[in-house]
Amino acid sequence: MHKVKIFSTPTCPWCMRAKQYLDAKGIAYENADVSSNEQAQEEMIKISGQMGVPVIVVDGNIVVGFDKARLEELLK
Repeated sequence: MHKVKIFSTPTCPWCMRAKQYLDAKGIAYENADVSSNEQAQEEMIKISGQMGVPVIVVDGNIVVGFDKARLEELLK
């Protein structure tokens, strides 16, 4: 079982695609809305150095953006 967390905003189209991808694969994930949760925003910046979303963490591995090939590799 993978531990997955996605830092996103409700209006981000790439975030929506990433969540749809995870849902379609049956992968459970924690969603952190950085537009309304300042603590989640700070955590995302601290771990990734990024201010843009999505940032996806799979078992401690950081994926910036919706990098489907990288996600496939990490979710094997």
